[in-house]
Parts: sequence; C-alpha cells; structure tokens
Amino acid sequence: MSQESENNAKAYWKANLRLVMICLVIWFVVSYLFGIMLVEPLNEIRVGGYKLGFWFAQQGSIYTFVALVFFYAWRMNALDRKFGVEED
Repeated sequence: MSQESENNAKAYWKANLRLVMICLVIWFVVSYLFGIMLVEPLNEIRVGGYKLGFWFAQQGSIYTFVALVFFYAWRMNALDRKFGVEED
C-alpha cells in the first residue's frame, strides 16, 4: 500500500469515526439526558398538550434515532464519494 493511499485510508477512517461520535452524542443527549435525566424540567414545557420530557422519553428519542440513521447514510455516501470508495 502506498503512502498516499494509506494516508487516504486513515483520513477516511478518521472522518467516519468523527461522524459516528457526533451521531452517538446526539442520540445520548436526546435519549438519556432529555428522556431520563432532564425529564422533570422538560415536563414544565408542553408541546401539543403533552409534557416535553414525556414526549422525549416516549417518542422523541425514537424519531431522533431514525433521523440519525438517514443523516448517517447521507453523510457516509458523501464521505465515500469524497474518498473514492463509493459503491455502485
């Protein structure tokens, strides 16, 4: 493996890990912090008649997870094209 392709592979892996970490942090904040740790303060806010903390615990974390799956796929496709490893 040439030095250039090795550097390219390392850069690709670093970008991939960064994207995964961003997604995991967002998921953690929404599901654990908003849905469990901060549920009481968030319950003071009502959205559509429902307490916001309850909504995050029951629906928000699921919606966020699904959105993160699509976001990850979209960003990984862009990274694949950038580093020339896209699939047909």
